[in-house]
Amino acid sequence: MRRAQEDRRGGGAEIWTLLAVTVATLVAMSLLTWGKLLRPASLVSMGFQFPELGLCSIAIALSMISGGIDLSIVSVANLSGILAAFVLREATSAPAGWTGPIALAAVLAGLLAGALCGAANGLLVARVGITPILATLGTMQLFMGLAFAMTGGAAVHGYPDEFLWLGNATVLGVPVPALLFAGIAAGAAILLGRTRFGTRLYLIGTNERAALFAGIGVKATLFRTYVATGILAAATGLLMISRANSAKADYGTSYLLQAVLVAILGGVSPSGGSGSIGGLILAVLSLQCLSSGFNLLRWNPYAKEFTWGALLLILMVAGAIVRARRRR
Repeated sequence: MRRAQEDRRGGGAEIWTLLAVTVATLVAMSLLTWGKLLRPASLVSMGFQFPELGLCSIAIALSMISGGIDLSIVSVANLSGILAAFVLREATSAPAGWTGPIALAAVLAGLLAGALCGAANGLLVARVGITPILATLGTMQLFMGLAFAMTGGAAVHGYPDEFLWLGNATVLGVPVPALLFAGIAAGAAILLGRTRFGTRLYLIGTNERAALFAGIGVKATLFRTYVATGILAAATGLLMISRANSAKADYGTSYLLQAVLVAILGGVSPSGGSGSIGGLILAVLSLQCLSSGFNLLRWNPYAKEFTWGALLLILMVAGAIVRARRRR
């Protein structure tokens, strides 16, 4: 039983393999960039960048472990960020001493918006019974259209320093976004590995019918899963607008593909029922090393997108071959 649980949640062998890949990627990119990747400035820069993709990847991973997927995470992130930005604009004319509470209200408004968007996805998937890929494809366009309608395609900018601290400050030399990601990732790992919710989520992803016969509240669990993905997407949006000091309806368009890539590279099965936060962290660090290395090498950004797509296809084909061999 324990061995089966380790296989679902990312066993030791898989984690060690991912760790080796991460170290190999770091070493290779460091050599290619003549050590520039390991300079303190580069490491701090990566610490500001990878948490946004990391949070998106955790959101995608939760939905994939359940046997579904959430294609709306980037749209939810942007919509939540824009709603928070509208609240933050009030801080520009607020009396002294009110900017902090307004920044806190903006964060809460953004997270609430993400939860509501996730609830909409959860209702469509769990209650109405629409296939997750179709439900979230529809809401992706809906949320994106709403964000464009609210802003007219323009950026919303001008935030108080209290909010900009979230995406641009450091604590003892460590970027605040990296600290936030570490805390959220630890919480997600506990949720999946130490709670009934996590156990139920893996069982639903493995065999939804069997989970239903076992007395698990499949609909309630799926609904909560998509609410969680919405909140994580909103947290991503808050980090994005804080770091950029602006909110726009089309920020982070490449994050969806990269988040799926990170999830699969981190051991999350596209068919559901397996994956771990530890593997996800190693995967996002590997991808960030590649991305930062490409930037330092001044590679064509379109070549980078080609690399992500090719790597995703290779991983999916390799996974299909491995699963086919196991069935024999």
